Amino acid sequence: MREMLKSFIQEEDGLGTVEIVVIIAVLLGIALIFRQKIFDFVTSSLNTVFGNDKLDDSFTNLDQ
Repeated sequence: MREMLKSFIQEEDGLGTVEIVVIIAVLLGIALIFRQKIFDFVTSSLNTVFGNDKLDDSFTNLDQ
């Protein structure tokens, strides 16, 4: 019984999964907090590259 408890405590198989879930949760939280800033940055970058204002309309409709 003691050996089984000792091996259970030393086992780290599920640790990688928990780390990935925490990292994804943090990234989603940051993305939600800075959502409007991200949309503004992407819109201005795409307008610089393509030089049209059609992208502004498509991103403003997402907020509704």
